[in-house]
Amino acid sequence: MQIMPYQERINLLNDQLRKLKRNRNMVGLARLIVLLSAFSGAWLAYPHGLNWTIGVFVVIMAVFLRLVARSADLQQEIHIVENMLSINKEELEIAAHRYTDRRDGAGHLPPNHSYAHDLDIFGRASLFQYIHRTTSEQGDQLLADWLLKPATTEEIRKRQESVKELAPQIAWRQELQARGMLNRVTIATEEKIRAFVSSDHSPFTRKTWRLIRVLIPVIMISLLVLNILGIVHNALFYGMVFIAFLFSGYISKRIMAEYLRLNRITGEMESLTSMFAHIEGLSIQSAYLKKRQHALYHGTVPASGAIRKFRKILDRMDLRLNPLVFIPLNTFLLWDLQQIFALEKWKTVYKIKINEWFATLAAFEAIQSFAALHTNQPGWCFPEIRPEHGVFSAKGLGHPLIPGGKRVPNDFETLNVPQLSLITGSNMAGKSTFLRSIGINNVLALAGAPVCAESLTLSNMRIMSSMRIADNLEESTSTFYAELKKLKTIIDAVKQKEKVFLLLDEILRGTNSLDRHTGSAALIQQLIRENAVTVMATHDLELAKLAEQYPTAIHNYHFDVQVEGTELYFDYRLKNGICTSLNASILMKKIGIDI
Repeated sequence: MQIMPYQERINLLNDQLRKLKRNRNMVGLARLIVLLSAFSGAWLAYPHGLNWTIGVFVVIMAVFLRLVARSADLQQEIHIVENMLSINKEELEIAAHRYTDRRDGAGHLPPNHSYAHDLDIFGRASLFQYIHRTTSEQGDQLLADWLLKPATTEEIRKRQESVKELAPQIAWRQELQARGMLNRVTIATEEKIRAFVSSDHSPFTRKTWRLIRVLIPVIMISLLVLNILGIVHNALFYGMVFIAFLFSGYISKRIMAEYLRLNRITGEMESLTSMFAHIEGLSIQSAYLKKRQHALYHGTVPASGAIRKFRKILDRMDLRLNPLVFIPLNTFLLWDLQQIFALEKWKTVYKIKINEWFATLAAFEAIQSFAALHTNQPGWCFPEIRPEHGVFSAKGLGHPLIPGGKRVPNDFETLNVPQLSLITGSNMAGKSTFLRSIGINNVLALAGAPVCAESLTLSNMRIMSSMRIADNLEESTSTFYAELKKLKTIIDAVKQKEKVFLLLDEILRGTNSLDRHTGSAALIQQLIRENAVTVMATHDLELAKLAEQYPTAIHNYHFDVQVEGTELYFDYRLKNGICTSLNASILMKKIGIDI
């Protein structure tokens, strides 16, 4: 994994952060000076008349408000840079293989998936925990979906092209991630927006209310002006104000449900606006990302602009939280009614784009996760997908979750159908890890990501595994029966001629040795008859003799151990043939069993 770019970026970002904080402090000082100037200027202008006083105060306060906006922009820039610093520090931790405190995606683990549990796709020290660079829940979900289900060959090629293009753009990727960290975009917010745009139009948008929203503000503003000019007496004016206050309160009460449905999402709107704007500004060539980027536009209006409009409407609705401002606005302008019309107009224009916007955000985040993996592991390759069934040919294949210094790569090949690679070996020699290396790299390959190998050519085959079996007390299911249920799903898939790649580790371990051997041999023969592609690890050396009966379909491999006295040495290298070295008795002696 590359470390220097991240340390260099940390140094650059620290310099940038210091400059931003210095600018923020200068703007803060300027705000104080301008605010004092507004009052002193108004005081100095007072002898020249009220108009001069108001004019000077308004002009200087306009400068003050501009400085307030600039201060807010600087504060957001500071947050983004601070987030990017955090990202780069985290990358250094991941490079040191310290990543188990990150989100682990355990909630995405299906209860009965064909491989996710066996291959550590989710959970602590999992593939998801290692590779995700997503910030939104939508990005998490899409990345999980890609790891759970193989893509089509054409889709894989498109994703690979996109990953290669985004990988060198480290600064752009990290800024997208940093913007998403401002306020994490959630599925709950997306569902709120979906519910809003799919709801019926508000009854307040009927023709009568269209007239009322214009007529009453005109009447009330006219009365205010006439009262100031002394034409309308106070009694009439305040009576009309009271009536308008009651009427506007009635409207506000009626639309409270709409407000409650959409409140508390303005923070996420900020992240959405920022992330969409960042994606819209990217110069990209890959067809996959270009299509996604184009989906952010509705005509000439970008998603960032549309979401910004939506957020401003919600901000205006939030003025109800400040009664001193809201009551006059609602009384004289029917403020809440105006915002309902604005919301309905927004809904009508943009409702057809909601799905595409969130899908685009998720796609960019999932692709950038693979792009970060490609950047960090430049020695890993992009696999070639072959159209025929039964191909898995790898050089230098390793487990991606084992640190590079400890990882032992192996070459392995299985071609055509039927093929069964039988792997024997002593305890702890590496059989299970090798099966997981095959499986997890297959998952990465068919998701469109780089794989932990020098080269890999494979067919588009869905992994099905039987490696970790647990009982289920809730269903009163024993370990053995649970394994039989899993094997049944595998047999059914093979019989239906699905393109699957089977990984089986020590099957039928819950029964006696005779039944285990008999059942394993029968399963092997059935898999061969059904033209299956299988890699099976076993301690049963007798099964290896089936290669004599099926010389073109069964191939024997093994991992062995070197014994020196009571010490064991493993090289974790895959070798041809049947294992002849055993270590169980030595291990039992080590724990105190007299043999």
